[in-house]
Amino acid sequence: QVQLVESGGGLAQAGGSLRLSCTAQRSIFSVFRDFDMAWYRQAPGKQRELVASIDSGGSTTYTDSVKGRFTISRDNSRKSAVLRMNSLKPEDTAVYFCHVPQRGWWGQGTQVTVSS
Repeated sequence: QVQLVESGGGLAQAGGSLRLSCTAQRSIFSVFRDFDMAWYRQAPGKQRELVASIDSGGSTTYTDSVKGRFTISRDNSRKSAVLRMNSLKPEDTAVYFCHVPQRGWWGQGTQVTVSS
């Protein structure tokens, strides 16, 4: 019933930046703040991988390939998570999904394409 909606995907040049956002569409303020939020990505023919996550206390994790380039943050009032992607590489090209692990919620995905 809860929908997660991603936005901000698109085409960027190598070295450029994109800002992805994920917003929960239902009013679940008292619960959302206790959830982890995560960003995954999946390239064609490849397994979906965890890119970044942030827990209720603000602790973050990143996959090695994006450390120092991507930053995840959250805004519990807006029920949203943001993935700021800097210094983009063609290898970052994928469909990016937001995810709430505790509830198994997934967004519909947003395409990120990085040209060389």
